[in-house]
Amino acid sequence: MVLWLTWGIPMQADDEAGLLVEYGAEKRLSRQWSVGVEGDFRLRNNFKTVDRFSIGAAANYQFNRWLKADASYILLIQNTCEDVELDDNGSVETWIPGSWGLRHRVHVSLTGSYHFENNICIALRERWQYTYQPTTTVRQWDADEGLWEDVEREGKGKHQLRSRLQISYDSKGALLVPYASVELYNNMKIDKVRYTAGTQIRLGTKHTLDVFYRYQDIRHQDCVSDPDMHYIGIGYRLKI
Repeated sequence: MVLWLTWGIPMQADDEAGLLVEYGAEKRLSRQWSVGVEGDFRLRNNFKTVDRFSIGAAANYQFNRWLKADASYILLIQNTCEDVELDDNGSVETWIPGSWGLRHRVHVSLTGSYHFENNICIALRERWQYTYQPTTTVRQWDADEGLWEDVEREGKGKHQLRSRLQISYDSKGALLVPYASVELYNNMKIDKVRYTAGTQIRLGTKHTLDVFYRYQDIRHQDCVSDPDMHYIGIGYRLKI
């Protein structure tokens, strides 16, 4: 399974490694409804730079055994990437260094899954995602003038459709639930592809750990410092 996911993944010298920590808690309100909180913390630049951290809230509705819907809001505090403009000769004309900023994100998802008799489960999730970055004032270096100046970076929003196909082996009562997935980010073009392989570790009925490897293949960069990523990930989820 892991070989199938990683087949053809390009290994480039300018790829970066990072750490991804995910956490969350879920409370079931009824047979159909549940609510929860979630968040994450990320390192990039070969584990040397904090990339972002987030906190959010979600609601889930289980239509039946094989179909569920969810919606969430997430507040992101992100180390935004630098912005460089070059002149006709290829020299730096203006430079806005990376800085911390807020982003607001909304998810709406629909997930269909099918459990085979041999404990294999296949799940397809379609998720609409909207991210908004508010207007901010940042420092810009003007090479022609040789000085720093304050400029306003206009707010912008981005819509994406995220399509994820996941296969897992879920034997009832087993300690480990191994899985692998491929996820496409689509914005009228494929922005990036995520390949993930890992396992959930059940620690009783309320606690679950998640250990995984993820390769993030960037197809269209949002900024110059947006490399392909190799993540080592760990997650924790509590059922209240």
